[in-house]
Amino acid sequence: MTAPVPATNPAHPYATLTPDVVLDALAAVGLYGDGRLTALSSYENRVYQVQLEDPHDGHSAVVAKFYRPGRWSEAQILEEHAFSAELTAAEVPAVGPLTLHGTTLHQHAGFAFSVSPRRGGRAPELDDFEVLEWIGRFLARIHTVGAARPFVHRPALDLQSFAIEPRDWLLAHDKVPLDVQSAWAAECQKAIDLIANYDLFSGAKGQKDSEIRSLRLHGDCHPGNILWTPDGQPGAGPHFVDLDDARSGPAVQDLWMLLSGDRAQRTAQLSALLDGYEQVRDFDRRELALIEPLRTLRLIHYSAWLARRWDDPIFPINFPWFGSSDYWQGQVQMLQEQIEQMQEVPLVA
Repeated sequence: MTAPVPATNPAHPYATLTPDVVLDALAAVGLYGDGRLTALSSYENRVYQVQLEDPHDGHSAVVAKFYRPGRWSEAQILEEHAFSAELTAAEVPAVGPLTLHGTTLHQHAGFAFSVSPRRGGRAPELDDFEVLEWIGRFLARIHTVGAARPFVHRPALDLQSFAIEPRDWLLAHDKVPLDVQSAWAAECQKAIDLIANYDLFSGAKGQKDSEIRSLRLHGDCHPGNILWTPDGQPGAGPHFVDLDDARSGPAVQDLWMLLSGDRAQRTAQLSALLDGYEQVRDFDRRELALIEPLRTLRLIHYSAWLARRWDDPIFPINFPWFGSSDYWQGQVQMLQEQIEQMQEVPLVA
């Protein structure tokens, strides 16, 4: 997918990331583009597919990712790369960066960047239970690697960073319109109070989810981050891309974003995922109670993410509906629905 070319904001760091800078960065690590460069769909970072003059290790094209300045430290990025390398060594089909000149992370013109092989694929057919079962097996293999050791530098998925801090930032920076602000803040607090009952998120002990284990995760395992190669072709099945949001958390974080529809549909989808998952690794059924709290955390965090990125020209282009009173009224309604969902009986599979 080709992303739209954003308008120029000379104050934004990415304003200096021109096609020439991209090609010069690749040339600095010994990869020479032939001039064909495509901006790929990515909001947090800038990602480009570059055709090469001469193939590198059999790759006629590579994908260069330029990390958003200030988001991750070098240690955090390298820890993501190391996790990806562990997955590759365990024959998990995750697409990780190439090692060039002895490292996976490079610097050019003020940007940190990595280079990965180009991998094709289509969106997985999540209405096919065999596909879900196949994905479940590979998620279990990711989690088997993820459970082997903890992250040292990358953060955990918790209440403070995904709800309390984003909520406080939005209110402190007057991002919520006054006509909706009190209602939104009130529903946010109700949601936060419910999520605080789970010690995995709050850091307290002896609550609803005591003894549920945290492990290294993909972290953002939605359908857009899974590419599918049809059966009968080399490398058939799923391969996982974009570990940029890898962090620690419960295993169910990598499953719930693959569920959609009404409760009966989500139950059937979850059952198929777990049928595959448990062929490889045990799954703690207590984690199913975390699905709606996780969905709520993502909802609050997402609004703050959009607001924080609004000076990046690509965001107003792609999210023109954000920030209006209608948007925030919709968020109030969604929070109310999530508060109800968090108090209902969890999915059973």
